[in-house]
Amino acid sequence: MSAVMHPETGVFMSVRQVAEYLHLNEKKIYALVSEGAIPATKVTGKWMFPRELIDRWMLDSAHGGLLTDRLVIAGSDDPLLYRIVTEFARDTGAHALISYTATGTRLGLDLLQAQRADACGIHWGPANESHTRHPALLRQYSQHHNWVLIRAFRREQGLIVSPPVLNYTQQIEDLFDRQFRWALRQNGAGAQRYLLEIIGKHGLNAASLKSEVTALSEREAAAAIAMDLADVAPGARSVATEFGLGFISLGWESFDFVLPRPIWFRRLFQDLITRLHNGQSHELADELTGYDLSGCGQLLWGDD
Repeated sequence: MSAVMHPETGVFMSVRQVAEYLHLNEKKIYALVSEGAIPATKVTGKWMFPRELIDRWMLDSAHGGLLTDRLVIAGSDDPLLYRIVTEFARDTGAHALISYTATGTRLGLDLLQAQRADACGIHWGPANESHTRHPALLRQYSQHHNWVLIRAFRREQGLIVSPPVLNYTQQIEDLFDRQFRWALRQNGAGAQRYLLEIIGKHGLNAASLKSEVTALSEREAAAAIAMDLADVAPGARSVATEFGLGFISLGWESFDFVLPRPIWFRRLFQDLITRLHNGQSHELADELTGYDLSGCGQLLWGDD
């Protein structure tokens, strides 16, 4: 099917145009919209349908379609997930596209909303508040009614520090002194959100920290410390372990997957969860340290 073949359609289609394009009646289109089953947006009271997303939706809906052989994961950075996905892609070979791009929580959700990604990894505050924070974050996106939230694991979050700094002090307040260089994260990153809450409790703000580095992933932040471009950065214990750096714990957080309901049942995603469950992944988690995989695969929100 090629959208170019329809002479009346532009970038967006009306209910009438998309009904003609799909050879359905308008009543059926409205039913699909109410079910959240078709890509649509409401503009000045009228439903409009992005032509490109309609084409992709049709491919994804087709039995054995190309997109069933794709699992593109965006969102928050994590070394355990990266290694498991990399191994998964190697084992799958050319039979499917399996990829993981660390974009940060917010950009990952933006890509999921735009249907540019199939799943998004998120973390947005302490583990004991994730059951309210994560759904509240997702409700800010118009496609949330079609999403589910699946537990990946819990992990220890805190400050990654250079070994000399760790030998000097393990007091968080001391690290706010401007003699220490920080590698901060971009806006919309879960690690940056966690950090802002911590320094807020100490009556400070990010502008008070000495920083010349903005890292776009936790591993990039750790690399900046390893290269002596920074002394401190927010991040997970596993990242500090991976780079041989020091770590000061600030608590635990939930790392969860957000994805559309149909992709939840997709074979590739279920295979990923199975891999997270297996003994090899648990051994790797123990090596990296700072993980709890006990709730992996649990449906947390969205099955209504």
